[in-house]
Amino acid sequence: MYKRVIQFLAVLALIYLIPTAYLNYTEQVEHWDWDEIDLNDISFPENFIWGVSSAAHQVEGYHTSNNWADWENQVDENRNPRIARGEKCGIACDHWNRYPEDIKLMQDLGVKSYRFSVSWSKIMPEPGVVNHAVMSHYIAMCDSLLAAGIEPMITLHHFCHPMWFEEMGAFEKEENIEHFLRFASEVFIALGSRVNYWCTLNEPAVFVIAAYFDGHFPPGKQDPELAAEVLKNMYLAHVKVYERIKSMEGGDRVHVGIVKNMHQIDPMNDWNLFDRLLSRTVNKGFNGSFISTFTKGVYKFRFPTLVDLEAEIPNAPYSLDFVGLNYYSHNAMDFSLNLDEALKTRMYPDETPTDMDYTMYPEGFYRAIKEISVLNQPIIITENGVADADDDIRGEFIKKYLYAVSKAIKDGYDVRGYHYWSLMDNFEWDLGYDERFGLYEVDFETQKRTLREGSKEYQRIVKAN
Repeated sequence: MYKRVIQFLAVLALIYLIPTAYLNYTEQVEHWDWDEIDLNDISFPENFIWGVSSAAHQVEGYHTSNNWADWENQVDENRNPRIARGEKCGIACDHWNRYPEDIKLMQDLGVKSYRFSVSWSKIMPEPGVVNHAVMSHYIAMCDSLLAAGIEPMITLHHFCHPMWFEEMGAFEKEENIEHFLRFASEVFIALGSRVNYWCTLNEPAVFVIAAYFDGHFPPGKQDPELAAEVLKNMYLAHVKVYERIKSMEGGDRVHVGIVKNMHQIDPMNDWNLFDRLLSRTVNKGFNGSFISTFTKGVYKFRFPTLVDLEAEIPNAPYSLDFVGLNYYSHNAMDFSLNLDEALKTRMYPDETPTDMDYTMYPEGFYRAIKEISVLNQPIIITENGVADADDDIRGEFIKKYLYAVSKAIKDGYDVRGYHYWSLMDNFEWDLGYDERFGLYEVDFETQKRTLREGSKEYQRIVKAN
């Protein structure tokens, strides 16, 4: 009976919104004729930033007291492990100890920027308590990068925070933002003179959907209203960190931004009104709330019959020196009255699949750059890469996606840099170790790194530009 009521309400919402689907739907799924495109016809500005990315929990290892370390030891309601195959991050890539070796790998690629996150749980094992030995580790790492001619680019929150922060409600409560501010301040005091580019939060919408809608990220809740509140608080946290850093000594010379994944949701069938309406609704929640917050200072998160939250964040449009763009692909919405299927995304059958549940879609990269350019801020690509364990499509992926970036720059969009995800294979969150994004293949038994054949396309393009 409950499902029938929800289905009825969903249909009512769709009928009510039908006129807006025709009035507001303009973007169609575009495919370029790649047979007519010269993939070598690319160019980049002389000062373009070439880099690679990683995240602390995924590569460092030795995390024992953050939200993910706790999650990896849990089981779900069916007694199944939270992580695929029951895997745990463990020592990961041992990047904590092997970063000097990994810096040499970056030099071999020719990149000049390394985007990585610092571990809040290691730096602050207790509220307000700084582990100075850990901070010294990050100071030494930044100094090593600079000595190698590579600029460090720091992310303060990449899906992970201390378990003590999780236990107090994390970003579910606005008053908890003060703890994140304290952490950001301590890191900036230690590293501000060494780091020019700062990312406050990585993909807040992805984090919120996975943690509070789907429930496959910690804390594993499925509460749309709470999800909307958490996302609002994370955007507010960015604004407060931006203002704090800018008020500190040296803050006026650094660049502070936030990282947004612009994964698009498109209609499976463009002629199908319900596919169009559902994709538009999901897009407005996932991407539109970000655009509205950072252009108008108004946060809006709406999904018919589930959640409707609007709040002012008036300083948000003035809290960006750049925007970090993460882009991988798009998915399709195929409307169904079956509640269990209604919000599942699908892959387009005519596109090249990756090892993840999405396809290779470089046309969407150009579109994402166009969409996020409404912020009128410099764009730095902070993540873009492909899961391809067999290394069958990595080279093609790199050439086509970088063609899309080059085309965007030629068409006048202000893209300042590109970071490939990722430097090396790592722990892919709830999917464990099977998803292989790395330019370098990692043997997790020996920790040996090997440059993949497909990755040599990136090395070639970087050194040619």
